[in-house]
Amino acid sequence: MQESDDEVIAATQDWLVKAVIGLNLCPFARAVYAGGRLRCAVSRARTPEALLEDLAEELQRLAAADEAALETTLLIHPQVLGDFLDYNDFLELADALVGDLGYEGVLQVASFHPQYQFAETEAGDITNFTNRSPHPTLHLLRESSVERAVESHPDTERIYRDNIETLRRLGHEGWDRLNVGRPPGK
Repeated sequence: MQESDDEVIAATQDWLVKAVIGLNLCPFARAVYAGGRLRCAVSRARTPEALLEDLAEELQRLAAADEAALETTLLIHPQVLGDFLDYNDFLELADALVGDLGYEGVLQVASFHPQYQFAETEAGDITNFTNRSPHPTLHLLRESSVERAVESHPDTERIYRDNIETLRRLGHEGWDRLNVGRPPGK
């Protein structure tokens, strides 16, 4: 049975609260989320081409919005690019679209996926879970937000190292206990 948009968003927000914010994987996420400046959008695209259309629409929406009201967008696409290698290849198209729309230097796309795997790691390596979301997700960010975050953090390179340490301490059992991506009652 296909999850509704509300269920997809709830699972993503559960992951965001428990893992990204709860484990402090992104020290900048808490303020954006708490301030209501995050948009969660669900794409029902079934092909990469249709997803590119939805991505273009969301990029345009984000670029046109007042940053005080909308700082970032999660474009969740549960029905396309379920295979991580296909998803990874799609990211080149996403980056090209940013340039084609004239948003290079203004917006960027980050990536999360249920099968996310960093180069040089095994598929089951716990460190991959820093970027593992309940559904394939494109994170649309304003470059100005990224720049402010980098300027405000004393050592942004440390974030990556801290995340690895956090997940290694947590381990697979600890991750499973978080029940990430499954809102209460599921």
